[in-house]
Amino acid sequence: MKRAGGRAGGGRSRGRAGRAFRRPRAGASRRTALPRFLSIGLSTAEGIAVVTLSRPEARNAINLEVVNELHIALEALGREGSTRVLILTGAGKAAFASGADIRELRERRAADALRGINSSLFLAVERFPLPTIAAVNGYALGGGCELALACDLRIASESSRFGQPEVGLGIIPAAGATYRLPRLVGAGRARELILTGRIIDADEALAIGLVNRVVPDDRLLEEARSTALLIARKGPLALRAAKLTLQASAYGPDAGHAAERLAQAILFESDDKREGMAAFLEGRPPRFTGR
Repeated sequence: MKRAGGRAGGGRSRGRAGRAFRRPRAGASRRTALPRFLSIGLSTAEGIAVVTLSRPEARNAINLEVVNELHIALEALGREGSTRVLILTGAGKAAFASGADIRELRERRAADALRGINSSLFLAVERFPLPTIAAVNGYALGGGCELALACDLRIASESSRFGQPEVGLGIIPAAGATYRLPRLVGAGRARELILTGRIIDADEALAIGLVNRVVPDDRLLEEARSTALLIARKGPLALRAAKLTLQASAYGPDAGHAAERLAQAILFESDDKREGMAAFLEGRPPRFTGR
């Protein structure tokens, strides 16, 4: 297993993490050394990357350091070459992410809101070319819930809690909840959760479609990895095309239909399609190459 990350003290993270990541030389392998971080952890094994928000003293609240490091981690994993699925989780049992760091948020002004500090990150998570799984332990509130919403799948521990309590702070959830939450749970439930700021438990989150599965606390990462390994065995080109097509469908059936046809046309000419169908007919596991 390759590991990179964990806390190593205070200081500025972007510079350190940025120096740790080197672009590959021309002709070199796409697999590169992964960056090291201060406020997140990053490990890879069997094609599965696990990014862990690691600010347990702040219930993994998302501050600017976390935002910067997550951007760098996404870029590095996108270039690394061997990763097939990304899992996002939080350190400890108390919280996946308790929201944006209120001390930082209190000082932000109109210009910061227009920059979309958190919303830009969560859009990058949503548009990450590989499948993403949020393994939600403990509280996922505010920006923490919005981070989970940006992932493709959400697996929750029995003790997890979800909510968008921003209106109680005099602001709104402005990092994706107002449009991602209705897609998952419907407009009526999304309005209720956002307008009341009510926090719901894992069972209710499952019942309304906010999460895909609820598992015992001590099996959360095991279940997330099991799902990730199942996905990782599929054709990598097909997975990327499926993500893009699903994203296009959010703009309506016409966009979805056009994206489906284009994606399928590309896949029909791929080595992965030929290998996948040959393996099926020959009764053997496929050996996908991503081409």
